[in-house]
Amino acid sequence: MATIDFNQLLLRNTEFLKPFAVTLTRDNEVAKDLLQETMFRALANKEKYNVGTNIKAWLYTIMRNIFINNYRRKAKQNTIFDATPNEFLLNYNQVTTANAAESGLRLKDIQKAIHGLPEIFRNPFMLYFDGYKYHEIADLLTEPLGTIKSRIHFARKLLKEQLTQF
Repeated sequence: MATIDFNQLLLRNTEFLKPFAVTLTRDNEVAKDLLQETMFRALANKEKYNVGTNIKAWLYTIMRNIFINNYRRKAKQNTIFDATPNEFLLNYNQVTTANAAESGLRLKDIQKAIHGLPEIFRNPFMLYFDGYKYHEIADLLTEPLGTIKSRIHFARKLLKEQLTQF
């Protein structure tokens, strides 16, 4: 498709994107920015557009993905890290102690619940808990990847039911 034809196709479908942008952002100014970014990305990636496919769906997908990425980026930026020094605690005379007996009991209960799982669930769960990736566990146990994911999911579910007191 020629560049001129592609540009005209984009311009004809711009009006359909404006209400969608406003729906996503709920702010006219942010919606204009989202529309502009969508048009820029569409122009930058025109070689990825297949002639004959639904241009509206392609543009809606680009816009939705940009919105989701921006939302995630903002959520990550709003995370507050407390980097203030805790120097005022250096001369604080109060001593706190952890209750080792209570935490030891909980740990024993958790270990008992894990070892009480059926072997079919326990083995993949223990490997996952030890840090193995799903595909590594599937290779070790010579089971399909989906089966391993399912067994680990059900192991977590069983443990959650057994350990509701925590």
